[in-house]
This record gives sequence, C-alpha cells and structure tokens, in this order.
Amino acid sequence: MSYMNIPYGLNQASVSQSSFLSIWKVQADNAYQVTKGAGFDFPGLFITYEGSGVFLQDNRQFDLQAGTYFFTQEAIPCSYRCLNNDWKFYFLDFSSLDIARELRLPADRVVSTVKITEATQLCERLIDTLIAEPVGYAYSANIFLQELLLLLAREQSAAPDSRYSELNQILIYIHRHIDQALRIEELIERSGMSRTAFFTRFRAVTGQPPGDYILNLKIESARVSLETTNFSVKEIAAQLQFYDEFHFSKLFKRKYGLSPSAYRHTRH
Repeated sequence: MSYMNIPYGLNQASVSQSSFLSIWKVQADNAYQVTKGAGFDFPGLFITYEGSGVFLQDNRQFDLQAGTYFFTQEAIPCSYRCLNNDWKFYFLDFSSLDIARELRLPADRVVSTVKITEATQLCERLIDTLIAEPVGYAYSANIFLQELLLLLAREQSAAPDSRYSELNQILIYIHRHIDQALRIEELIERSGMSRTAFFTRFRAVTGQPPGDYILNLKIESARVSLETTNFSVKEIAAQLQFYDEFHFSKLFKRKYGLSPSAYRHTRH
C-alpha cells in the first residue's frame, strides 16, 4: 500500500461566521470623546497601537493602552475618550461575536498582544482593499477580519494556560506515521514530558488515552481503504501494523458492527 486513507474534516457541525461591517482608523487628541447612550449597533474591536484611551461601560473602566485589543458588545450604553492627548487605534465592527467566542478570545477584558505589528498590517491591508475595491473586495474584507481574529486567537492558544499546544507535533507525528508500529514510550520521549503529564495532557486534548487514539485512527484509515481500494483485508491489516488480519477483523467489527469483508460488501 503506497498511501494511507485518512479523511480530515471539521469536528464541528458548523463554524460560526461574523460578517465584516466597517473599520475606522482614528488618531485622537483630548478633544475626542464619544458617548453611545444606546450602545453600539454591532459588536466591535478596539486595537490600540499608540497612546491610550479609556472605555467606560456598566460602571467599569477599561484602559486601552498601546499594544492591546478589546472587544465591545452591542446595545450596552458606553463612552470612550482619549487620554494624554494621544490615542491611535483601529475600530472594527462586525455582525456577531460568535466567532470570537468560538476562538476563545476574551470578550470582557483588555488583552495585551505582541502581535500588534501584524494586526496593524492586516488592518491597513483591509483599508487599502476597501479603498481600491478590487474584484471580490467584499469577500476579501471578511477574510481579513477572520485572519485578524485568528492571529489573536493563535497567540492566546500559545499562552501557558491554554490548550496543551506542545502536543500538536505529537499528534501530527502520529498521523504522518500511522502505517508504522507506534510506541507510546517513543511518543513520550519525543514530547519531553513525564509519562504522567503526557497521559494526562493527551487525554485532555483528545478525550482518549494515546493507545486508543492510535488504534481508532488506524481503524478509521482501514475503513476508508475498504471503501476506496481493492487491497485485501490481509494487506490492509499488514500495512497498518495490526498483529494479523484476524486481530484486525475483531477490532473492526467491535467498532463498526460488521467484519471488514461484510463492511466492504455494503459499500459496493
């Protein structure tokens, strides 16, 4: 077998979408003060790249310093103003905060970011696109919004208290070598973690212990091979490093309720 059949798709039934509406580039001094008695019409995002401002909402004060971003919700009375005669920021508004929540971006606090240069570049490219209006510019505007939110979300995911991102390379290694006899001890060594930490974090990320994850991945690969190739059950079992075809058939039937041969028959 010269390849493995492993389908890759979204684990979620649907992905939230937020439609871009507008972007403001503001360079403010102390004369700049805005009051929204009925709140914003839509959710928004402040990205401060120089100076500072203050945002007031629900008797809470949020200090928007250079190198920070802050999400605003709609329909909540608020006000905001410049501090120290210098506040430079972008403000984007969009249809929904759903995608920000799905990306686990904080919507109730000011967040510092080291990605301010990249965020600024994306905002400028977005503005240029809106000025020039090339073919598909409305579509591009939504892509720029998504790229910006992904930039900030990926920074958050790399934080120490986030999802155990150090396992990403281990998961990729497993998928790239699914046709090999993968040893748990080798994966632990590759991860640089203790055995206990590895098992704990692996289960936290995947919902399964590593042995079950690898086995389920091999069986899924075998299932698609049964549907899309003419390799025999024995050949598929051998290529995926099962003990023998009988062991493979037993595990396959336990998962899908049919033997590999019977399953293939139902798909042809």
